[in-house]
Amino acid sequence: MNRNTRVLVDYLYIILGSAATAFAIVVFFNPAKLAPGGVSGISTILFHTLGWDLSTTSFAITIPIYLIGVKLFGKQYGVRSLLGSVLLSFFMWVWTEFLGTEGILDYSKEMSLWISALYGGVISGVGIGIVMKSGSNTGGTDIVAQIIARYTHIPLGTSMIIVDAAIIAASAIFFGIESALVALIVVYIVGIAINKVVLSMGTNYAKTVYIISSQMDEIGRYIIDELGRGATVVDAKGFFTKESRPMLMTVIPNQNISSLTRVVQSLDPRAFMIIQETFHVLGEGYTPIEKIANNSDVTAQ
Repeated sequence: MNRNTRVLVDYLYIILGSAATAFAIVVFFNPAKLAPGGVSGISTILFHTLGWDLSTTSFAITIPIYLIGVKLFGKQYGVRSLLGSVLLSFFMWVWTEFLGTEGILDYSKEMSLWISALYGGVISGVGIGIVMKSGSNTGGTDIVAQIIARYTHIPLGTSMIIVDAAIIAASAIFFGIESALVALIVVYIVGIAINKVVLSMGTNYAKTVYIISSQMDEIGRYIIDELGRGATVVDAKGFFTKESRPMLMTVIPNQNISSLTRVVQSLDPRAFMIIQETFHVLGEGYTPIEKIANNSDVTAQ
């Protein structure tokens, strides 16, 4: 697949994934008063408490957050991330125009809440997973999490949990504890669906990246501080020149590959990168080694 075709496919992923995620929000989450984190969760709370339009609120919150991300972290928040954010709000408006805000289920029946959690979680997870396949995201609170990680030194993964937990806690105040507990289950379902989509579409959730560059320190700081991942310096030696040069090795999730590549290119256009598929990662931040070591039935996928 040539570069132009790859770019076209990536943008198609963003469009399809954003449409699916927006459908889950409009048809299942919002009518059921489920706010499983993210900007859409905030928008859902504001829709039911203040009557604010769902898509407009999402757009109004996302764009300033995106601009703050660009200001603090630089141009790695490129067109694709902005496109994912804008398209999510756009498709929320489209689905609302066609289907309204009442959803398709009768919420006087208790089972409707659980049906919304299950189907909304799966559809949303599939949509987000497809967007991630393009190296993009749907923006919003993941940038807030990166800001927290940068200025408090709390790991990025923990920061994302804190942000979503705060939104879910707020939903408990306005929608009740039962809604918040179901929202936690939705978060789990979405995570499973994302992993399944990424795996089924040809790659696992992470890639191993090797980088040779004259700007090794700056690249390493970006990986650690902004992506919240570790890095290892490996001694390397050119076969022809016989010169010794350090090589940076890191394992990062698929959705961070595009941003890392852009940062490396901006810091050192002459850098050399090798990106490999990684089908199983054991250790801190990924699958615990104990989970595999203590279960002989578990095999690397």
